[in-house]
Amino acid sequence: MIHQLIISAFVLVPLFGFVISLFLPKHWESGFSAVAFGMISIQLIFLTGYVIYWLFSGSTPVNIAEMELYNDGIYRFLLDFYFDTITAVYLWVGTFITFLITRYSRFYMHLEAGYKRFFNTLLFFYLAYSLTVLAGNFETLFLGWEMLGISSFLLIAFYRERYLPVRNALKVFSIYRIGDIGIILAMWASHHLWHENITFIKLLDGPLVATQLATHGGIGLFIGICLLVAAAAKSAQLPFSSWLPRAMEGPTPSSAIFYGSLSVHFGVFLLLRTYPFWEHEPTVRVMIGLLGLATALIAYPIARVQSTIKTQIAYASIAQIGIMFIEVALGLETLVLIHFAGNAFLRTYQLLVSPSVVAYLIRDTFYNFRSRKPSIEDTFPKKLAYSLYVLSLKEWNLDHFFNAWVFGPVKQLGRKLQFISMNYLLLILLPVYVIGIVVYFHQTWLPSSIISSIPTLLGFLGMLLVFRAFSERTSPALALALVVSNHFWTALAVSFNETFDYLQTEIYISGVIVTGAIGFWCLRYLRKKERQHVDLSQYHGHVYEYPKLALVYFLVTLGIMGFPITPTFIGVDLLFSHIHEDQYFLAAFLAISYVFGGIALIRIYVRLFLGPHIKNYHATALKTS
Repeated sequence: MIHQLIISAFVLVPLFGFVISLFLPKHWESGFSAVAFGMISIQLIFLTGYVIYWLFSGSTPVNIAEMELYNDGIYRFLLDFYFDTITAVYLWVGTFITFLITRYSRFYMHLEAGYKRFFNTLLFFYLAYSLTVLAGNFETLFLGWEMLGISSFLLIAFYRERYLPVRNALKVFSIYRIGDIGIILAMWASHHLWHENITFIKLLDGPLVATQLATHGGIGLFIGICLLVAAAAKSAQLPFSSWLPRAMEGPTPSSAIFYGSLSVHFGVFLLLRTYPFWEHEPTVRVMIGLLGLATALIAYPIARVQSTIKTQIAYASIAQIGIMFIEVALGLETLVLIHFAGNAFLRTYQLLVSPSVVAYLIRDTFYNFRSRKPSIEDTFPKKLAYSLYVLSLKEWNLDHFFNAWVFGPVKQLGRKLQFISMNYLLLILLPVYVIGIVVYFHQTWLPSSIISSIPTLLGFLGMLLVFRAFSERTSPALALALVVSNHFWTALAVSFNETFDYLQTEIYISGVIVTGAIGFWCLRYLRKKERQHVDLSQYHGHVYEYPKLALVYFLVTLGIMGFPITPTFIGVDLLFSHIHEDQYFLAAFLAISYVFGGIALIRIYVRLFLGPHIKNYHATALKTS
């Protein structure tokens, strides 16, 4: 009982501090900074005491089934907390670094216009961090995983009146969402492998895992690869490495806590947490090790040639995490945890002192100039040295790779679907959808071979609607309507698979309907107030004049994309559990729709409410500032 109370408190205390900070006056700097610092201090004291008690009690892993959100006898959505050595190290290091950053930020952020917003987001991040680290199953982990992505987006776009922070925040969020495909598909395959919402403590049962993988080797390999994709995206490993330097657009404290020390190590955490599962898959272990080795070899020379200290630190951290991937693949858990703690503290220190260090180095270079000492690169053939230098300077064109091979094709396909307009949705797709519902209730009208292919076809059509929304540059209302429509096509597609309780579909759709209606009202209200055409071709910065409307629309965006503020979050996992294990295409179509739908939604919010203000009588920052 004492373990349950204390471990639950490690989530409830940050939640309590975050909620209190929301209601404190905006001008009361000392108030909400004191709440943040006090909450983190209390958490650190109690966590340190509990870790010591846990160590002297035998270091036995503790699993707590905290709260059951849904249970129909077959499917069970459970908030589950788990405390072991990995949790203890990650939670203590994260709490201590957050303690230092909170103290530092009280003075560093003084008189900033977004002072309260910074501390709100900082507390939200720490809540997400604690929830993810303490997660005892994939559902709870994905809850914290999504919260981390949103808090990252908010902190990168902290200077929301500037062009580059907003642009880079959207880019980083997009990479995060692509990584989410791995988590979603891993959760889906895990349902079919275990026929339950498996808890991480059950993975410690070696004979059970080995037996299950012996009879389902293909699914086990698939889950391992999906986890590797999610981990690589979160920890900025190849080919996702280019997002980390772009994330440094936020304030220095957020760069230190997010991308220098804590958030960037969550890919390593995911691999450590699931290690008892994929350690039985040699192919996955080799892939993890090779990926870490390749990333370390490429990130190191990139760090050597960067002109800004933040970018140098970012790529140095990427290289170290690549080495951690190798250590994880070799099964060196203790070494990985020590490496994580050392790298986290070092990068935090480097980022916090970087402004002073730059000033000292400039001064030292001016007064005590010393010629460059020969390095190992001087022994390379000139063509090789110059080629490596140019490639490293261009960061191996990783940005171009994603634009050309991931986002580019989706945009091109979306542009070829320009004929899908609002009228097309209402006059053609809506009747087709109604026909689909009629066929669902009278499936005997069609041969079973046709019925079995309908779910994949409907999932594909829903994905095309998302691609069209992703490429839309004119009408925010159309882009929103396309994403909302996709949710209905998704629900219908999965419904053809098997007969299940209609309550499950209602759980999924209910959040979409409510938030979608509020979203359309927000867009209509904004257009009425502005009395001009509001499109998605540029940044409008309307948060400057409509901060409350911007907040409401941001919550709407989170609700439609399936964030945990609506039942849709449970519904997404619930519907995925009804996709059959041989329906890889359907699972892929729905996962891609979920990911790119979220990107399209957040892009609408960014284009309408963030960035330089469209009205020229407001002060605006230059694009390069």
